[in-house]
Amino acid sequence: MRNGVGKTTTLGVLMTLVRPTGGRALVAGHDVTLEPLAVRRAMGVVFQDPVLDNDFSGLQNMRLHARLWRVPEDRIAALLDAVGLTERARDGVRAYSGGMKRRLEIARALLGRPRILLLDEPTLGLDPIVRSELWEMIRTLQAEQNVTVLVSTHYLEEAQGVCGRVAIIDRGEIIALDTPSRLVADLGEHMVELGVGADPEPVLAVLRDAPPGLGEPIRTGSTVSVPSSLPAHELTELAGRLDLTAAGATAFSTRPATLNDVFLHLTSAARARTGVSA
Repeated sequence: MRNGVGKTTTLGVLMTLVRPTGGRALVAGHDVTLEPLAVRRAMGVVFQDPVLDNDFSGLQNMRLHARLWRVPEDRIAALLDAVGLTERARDGVRAYSGGMKRRLEIARALLGRPRILLLDEPTLGLDPIVRSELWEMIRTLQAEQNVTVLVSTHYLEEAQGVCGRVAIIDRGEIIALDTPSRLVADLGEHMVELGVGADPEPVLAVLRDAPPGLGEPIRTGSTVSVPSSLPAHELTELAGRLDLTAAGATAFSTRPATLNDVFLHLTSAARARTGVSA
């Protein structure tokens, strides 16, 4: 999702921190406007920015949260173990790494046995190895705690790998909602990528007049990408017949389509329909 599309506002509404200006939102069957306390009881939240008390240990942070929310402390030890922090539980949070702080926040969010765990960009700023380990832990906790996980992320490769359903938001509107595999299949299983010079129009003109099998071309910098449902070997044959080199293409390659391609093509198409430039 792009910055400024309404993601943070939407999450704020669901967390009952932002009052909606219209419409209706339900969380676990509770209206966010009429039943805010019931919504908060049903939801555990991990905010984008850390909200831990750095002067406390990990264990003290968990105990403080349990007392504030009036939930039993008997789950603390098991949750700290589940997120791999038992041995560091009595250490000050100030000495925790970014990944350790995220794990502690997730454990804390699960203290009240929520039905929904909301994670706002939980891996932002973490290195790839820590991100991978964190997602593996989240998948395990999701199954063990029987909780629905709602994630916001700019890392579409994460959404493709871990989410059961994905909503793509652009300019405050949900423009696609489905499983990652269906979203990719609707676009096309493969992507053709063409290098173009300063003037891409000759290449784009050839692609627009191409036989069926190629989708709408989208230019991103010096690359033109085209989705297709054709097998890779048929795409190579088609490119040869089109003689894209003569039109000015400087490179040609094919690869499997990804959720990132879906996002780029859907948002570019939406802008083209409304005359809004990226």
